[in-house]
Amino acid sequence: MTIFKGSGVALITPFKENGEIDFEKLRELLEFHVENGTDAIVITGTTGEAATMSDAEQLETIKFAVDVINKRIPVIAGTGSNNTNHAIELSMAAEKLGVDGLLEVTPYYNKTTQKGLEEHFLAIANAVNIPIILYDVPGRTNMTISPEVLERLSKHKNIVGLKDATGDLGYTVEVVRRCGEDFAIYSGNDDIVVPLLSVGAVGVISVSANIIPKETSDMVHMYLEGKTVDSAKMQIKFKRFIDALFAEPNPIPVKAAMNILGYGVGGVRLPLFEASQGTKDLLTETMKEIGL
Repeated sequence: MTIFKGSGVALITPFKENGEIDFEKLRELLEFHVENGTDAIVITGTTGEAATMSDAEQLETIKFAVDVINKRIPVIAGTGSNNTNHAIELSMAAEKLGVDGLLEVTPYYNKTTQKGLEEHFLAIANAVNIPIILYDVPGRTNMTISPEVLERLSKHKNIVGLKDATGDLGYTVEVVRRCGEDFAIYSGNDDIVVPLLSVGAVGVISVSANIIPKETSDMVHMYLEGKTVDSAKMQIKFKRFIDALFAEPNPIPVKAAMNILGYGVGGVRLPLFEASQGTKDLLTETMKEIGL
């Protein structure tokens, strides 16, 4: 039930000057990723600014991606929420639209206990019949799924993997130990993809892949094919650029970088705000360093 191996792009959502979603630009980006070796599209996640979309916008964006990609590579929809019933509604709607999988973040703001996390994810998994990747990102949610809870959740037929953005390699090792090699781990941190691959991860859900899709996919597949030294060299090469992409809250810098490169993806929605000049200068400098 592994949805993909390699690089899944955490795709940005392009906006017009009036703030509406730019679907023609989104079509260009989707085709760009197919042409450049991206292994999966992750739509309406954090990087896609789903938090400031209405339900109608979110589902329209998901449907558009499904229709344009047309099964060429998997489309995974972010449908998580801190309201379990809302997450279930969005997940069921996305399933009907034909997505290949779902990305479900830990509840934020209201938080919960480990038992609450387990019941939240089980409720979503029981409501759909497609694969689910759980998303552990304590830097944004102040919640971490314990390895013990993940071990139990991994036994559900629909819960097939984890996007691990904990930045804690010891945590990743313990999750792999408990959940086994059939439970797919994806790095949620672009700067430590190769270290996670070294302990059993099968890929990344990547912000930097918005700009370097082929390189990100190549880095993962090289590692999986045994070319570990070459893969590690790529990880090191892009480190400073990746750091620049997180100089301000994601997706502020990645959209700024794409606009510097001429992609024309528009701005971000409030409460996010455009990148500072210092961040733009840093992005320009680091992109020149890697030959962009």
